[in-house]
Amino acid sequence: MKTLERLALKAMHKLDPERAHGLAISALKMGLVPLAGPVTSPRLATTLAGLSLPNPVGLAAGFDKNADVLAPLSRAGFGFVEVGAITPRAQPGNPKPRLFRLMEDRAAINRFGFNNRGMEEANTRLAQRPQEAVIGLNLGANKDSENRAEDFARVLSYCGAHLDFATVNVSSPNTEKLRDLQGAEALTALLAGVMEANSWLKKPLPVFLKVAPDLTDTEISEIADVALAQGLAGIIATNTTLSREGLASAHRDQAGGLSGAPLFTRSTQVLAKLSKATEGKLPLIGVGGIATAAQAFEKIRAGASAVQLYTALVYHGLGLAAEIARGLDTLLEEHGFATVAEATGTGRDAWL
Repeated sequence: MKTLERLALKAMHKLDPERAHGLAISALKMGLVPLAGPVTSPRLATTLAGLSLPNPVGLAAGFDKNADVLAPLSRAGFGFVEVGAITPRAQPGNPKPRLFRLMEDRAAINRFGFNNRGMEEANTRLAQRPQEAVIGLNLGANKDSENRAEDFARVLSYCGAHLDFATVNVSSPNTEKLRDLQGAEALTALLAGVMEANSWLKKPLPVFLKVAPDLTDTEISEIADVALAQGLAGIIATNTTLSREGLASAHRDQAGGLSGAPLFTRSTQVLAKLSKATEGKLPLIGVGGIATAAQAFEKIRAGASAVQLYTALVYHGLGLAAEIARGLDTLLEEHGFATVAEATGTGRDAWL
């Protein structure tokens, strides 16, 4: 981390977390944030569900909720960027405060509740997206919707023309009963509607499913079966957790989803179990607690074809994306892997 970035982060950490995040988005809009530019190599370049990525290190949904800073994020060293979650109608989300830093744990707790400005406004900016980047949208449902399953299909239909991929997000803990849609029967019905909407797009997209870490082995197996049966492009493992085990920070008992370092072990276990359950037939994206190249490499060896970051950026800055990508390139070379695909799943059994 460069000195300027370290000082900026120190100043940001003195502010309310949500205000600091808003300032970070504003700084990106104004061109005040140093950007690493493209990071790639023959080892890092990979294919994910038919998408050609310069490197397998992506930005997870939640950082750029409303697709406000697509252009600068596409130049920040990420191999792909996921924005959202976006719901059909704008909604304010849950009351503030709703974002908490857990400094001692290198973690965060949020209970945003899908706050966003709605699909119409997001679509306007997605239409102006940088064409050279790989950009996806996290699909959400309105809190007061009479048919949440239908909401996912509506957002995909409305915004799909300007996307490279889409993610069905039924794993946020901050919208009441949303995680109930992860059950086999409800999930099958929801995905059938999304995949039908996808089929009507001029160019159908790879559709991913984002799952929670708080799943039993039976639920993991059921989700894998449904994903395969519905023709999904892959699974993102995982979203935030409701667990508070082992936390030291004062905010540890706040309601919401926990992300960051404490999530690494559980999310990697779920990733490995999904890898085994899908028998390598679906690409997986590993998310949860990644802050170093070694951890990204561990996710890949546990079964991921690509990874995503978010919370670690709060503590290490946006330059972390390029740092992890370059470090991953070195680790692949040191371990004798010519590609990311060669390394995928080679250490899975250690996590089962």
